[in-house]
Amino acid sequence: MSAIKKFFQKKKLDAKFKKAGGGHRLADDTRSAPSSSRPQSVQTPRSGLTQEAARAAEAALMRTTKAQNKPDPNSITKARMRKELEEERKATEQAMKLAGQYKEEPKDIVKDSAPVLTCILYTCPDIGPAVLSKEEMNNYIHEFLLSQLAEEPEMASALMIQTLNKNKEKVKVCVETLTKYLNNLISDPEEEKFRRIRLSNKAFTERVRDLAGTDEFLQAVGFNITSLPFEDGETDFYVIDQEIAKDSSRLENIKEILQTAEPIRPQLERNLKVYYPSSAASNFKIPDEFYNISPAELKREQQARQEATEKLGMLRTKAMRERDERRELTKYRFVLIRVRFPDVLLEGTFKANEPFSCLVDFVRENLENDWIPFQLSSAGGQKLTDHSLTLAELGLAPTAVVNFSWDQEVMAEVSAQLEGKGSNSSLKQEIMARIQDL
Repeated sequence: MSAIKKFFQKKKLDAKFKKAGGGHRLADDTRSAPSSSRPQSVQTPRSGLTQEAARAAEAALMRTTKAQNKPDPNSITKARMRKELEEERKATEQAMKLAGQYKEEPKDIVKDSAPVLTCILYTCPDIGPAVLSKEEMNNYIHEFLLSQLAEEPEMASALMIQTLNKNKEKVKVCVETLTKYLNNLISDPEEEKFRRIRLSNKAFTERVRDLAGTDEFLQAVGFNITSLPFEDGETDFYVIDQEIAKDSSRLENIKEILQTAEPIRPQLERNLKVYYPSSAASNFKIPDEFYNISPAELKREQQARQEATEKLGMLRTKAMRERDERRELTKYRFVLIRVRFPDVLLEGTFKANEPFSCLVDFVRENLENDWIPFQLSSAGGQKLTDHSLTLAELGLAPTAVVNFSWDQEVMAEVSAQLEGKGSNSSLKQEIMARIQDL
């Protein structure tokens, strides 16, 4: 069986599972402890005063205390502004630090030292083992589809339409238009106008001809380009032979292929690396592909926002803060994360919008004992538990070090069973074999 047919059958099977509906996940049972409130202390009346005088004195004292404790709106505003400015100042400093590292050219690297991350790599396991840059991977996929045209022209050309054109809306219109052509042939193969498509037709040009892979698909159906009389001269048409058009079962099969084809998309290569423990674990060098905007633009944006806040002397509205938060989440495209184990550092590359669960899966698949529960926490010691939040939402972009720890209760129960069995390392032996200096 050809590579393209295996790939396409896998895609069709995936589509059937999608139609069957989604499953469900057994969520962790989280219970928050009820909050307790302290009873307020009651002042006792002073000695030597009547009960009425004591009550009056107590009421006056309470009014005075409330007046003193009443928050000053101006002071709250100023405090909040100071807090926001301080946070933005820290963010600017961090951005400048990253920008300096980002622009710095790597010096001569010792042969045995850890390589600097120079570009984002991709893979596409469905069609081959290659690990390449984005542009090289796109060319690799293109060449793969072209190589399959001779053996499986219908499948290969349908995948070309889905894969080589990035505008999803145009691809949708193209598929709908081609489907209409096929339906016309199936319903009335003897009708001459259904067996001809004028290349210069404006609707055909905009909806079909301008997209990559459509010429290959029409030829796979059985159309050939022929010059025919038109108005005062001749023009080119796609023409299909009547006998070929009468094979309705074949055309139905091609239509199904066209409608079920899905794009071949490269996957982000985790670029897994393992390092010895190092005090330089939080020192990162990342390529420009990590940024949606340049470090210089990032600096200017932070400075402009800080100056505007100081000049206007007002708080940003809730909508303004939410807009800034959304902008913050889109500054970075990728995240470089190092997971600190007691004996090693495990490094991987992720998309900034990937959920935290992807990081958890990445760690689990490299563990020697992946069935033992574990926890990941931020460098500050905060446990990361919400698997649905993205890495950017958790503040892990563009780089972060997270700490690994086993579930202590479970580990205490199984430690005796694991004693003397296998490696003492947390990671698989084949992963540990790749360890190097940072």
